[in-house]
Amino acid sequence: MPTVTWGAIQGRKEKLVSRVIICDYLKSIGIVPDELEEVELPSTVDVMRERVEFLQKIGLTIDDINEYPLMLGCSVRKNMIPVLGYLEKIGIPRARMGEFVKNYPQCLHASVVVELAPVVKFLRGLDVEKQDLGYVLMKYPELLGYKLEGTMSTSVAYLVSIGVNPRDIGPMVTQYPYILGMRVGTMISRWWIIWSHWACLRRFWQECLRSGHIFLGYNLEETVKPNVDCLMSFGIRKEALPSVIAQYPQILGLPLKAKLSSQQYFFNLKLKIDPYGFARVIERMPQIVSLNQNVIMKPVDFLLGRGIPAEDVAKMVVKCPQLLALQVGLMKNSYYYFKSEMGRPVKELVEFPEYLTYSLESRIKPRYQRLQSKGIRCSLAWFLNCSDQRFEERLKGEYIEAESSCPSFYMGGRLELPGSDLVSEEEESDDEMLYRRTVAL
Repeated sequence: MPTVTWGAIQGRKEKLVSRVIICDYLKSIGIVPDELEEVELPSTVDVMRERVEFLQKIGLTIDDINEYPLMLGCSVRKNMIPVLGYLEKIGIPRARMGEFVKNYPQCLHASVVVELAPVVKFLRGLDVEKQDLGYVLMKYPELLGYKLEGTMSTSVAYLVSIGVNPRDIGPMVTQYPYILGMRVGTMISRWWIIWSHWACLRRFWQECLRSGHIFLGYNLEETVKPNVDCLMSFGIRKEALPSVIAQYPQILGLPLKAKLSSQQYFFNLKLKIDPYGFARVIERMPQIVSLNQNVIMKPVDFLLGRGIPAEDVAKMVVKCPQLLALQVGLMKNSYYYFKSEMGRPVKELVEFPEYLTYSLESRIKPRYQRLQSKGIRCSLAWFLNCSDQRFEERLKGEYIEAESSCPSFYMGGRLELPGSDLVSEEEESDDEMLYRRTVAL
């Protein structure tokens, strides 16, 4: 919409003269005014200079203005200041305001009351936390341009209709706001159809959305389908696919064939783990595909250095690949306690490598000392692989119950790894960051 005219009311001839003068000024500072032909400009150069200087003060360059010169049609006092003030109020840092405007300059044309505030209210209604609004909008500023009754409402309604809990939508939008800009017919529903086609994945749809909804941004035909086929070609069992994807959703967007080929060859050459064993490792810890090979060798070298045969180390890694993500310092403390205080043979460690993943101070020591005080002799799995409540029940029992096979040891979420050298030799993108959550069995 055209803005009001600054300065004296001019006739047609005066307006043409003023436009020529202002265009000459813009050209003199490097701005191409071609796109401003249909835009009402101020009547004096001073007003235009004020606009340019204001945009430069918030961090925009002449090149940025040339990317979207229509922003020069916005009044400093009637458009820019009210909009930027509102954005700062809802959480956009002042230091990053220029970056925000550069990414979405159309916001300067918006009405705070009519366009911006309703979108923010909509996001809050989805349970996006107030302190997260700035993060969400910095990540996907185009949200401010969507109509509430259009794409956003349709996307939310469709997600709810296919079983996503409404309480989960807020966290989903916080982590991946692009989902609100996806058209149901061309994106989300196609994912649901594909998920339904893979019957083994359908019941994990909600879990996968909650844990890694960024996969909705991957290309189905060119990336996702080939990667799923690739996983199965490397021996990943069909029934294990949902767990693999839920633990590490980013795996669907990686150049997977090259990464799996490289890691499989490395595991065979250095760790003496055959392709079948490698597939079991990926099923239990899919983040392995992005783990640096130098990092993998550190815990392996530690175990070999303790005199454990290579074939036993291979068995330990296949059974509990999380060993490969442990800090050697923590492994060392747990191992020496195992040998010096507990006095147990290495055979028990080979049979239950998960021992090294438990906290020495908060789980291993306290429980072992309780066993010692009661004179109970049992396996590592019997006293470690259970909850605190179950452990107390076992101590109170009058007999040692038969051991049950321990559950598969899986992980998901953010993977904390030792040091900055964990990034692969190739520069990793944000989509290839490693994740895990600490598993407390």
